[in-house]
Amino acid sequence: MSSKINLAVDAQGRPIRLLIAPGQSHDIRAARQLTIDQPGGHVIADRGYDAAWLIEFLKERGIKPVIPARTCSPPRRYNRAIYRARNLVERCINKLKHFRRVATRYEKTARNFRSVIAIAAMALWWR
Repeated sequence: MSSKINLAVDAQGRPIRLLIAPGQSHDIRAARQLTIDQPGGHVIADRGYDAAWLIEFLKERGIKPVIPARTCSPPRRYNRAIYRARNLVERCINKLKHFRRVATRYEKTARNFRSVIAIAAMALWWR
């Protein structure tokens, strides 16, 4: 019954890619599916996405990673001004949770829960 909502948002904070993952899995497992192949763009993520394979994966596609290094990793430079836009994802998840069925997760199956999230995401696009 536990699950995570993983999503990618555009520059206006609207969801463009949604994934449902088991609650016990790490967020970085969804990183490849969430990445939008847009050369010259940026991927902004928190410290949980700091992994050498992900940084290389993004650079091979011409995408600039804006991911701060974890405390146990060697320091890496990133653009702090661009990193401030990471709150768009957090705000989008908060807006999705304004929909009662998303916040309380009445649906028993992941398929139905993903459908409810997709409907809520469409409503955010209509606003």
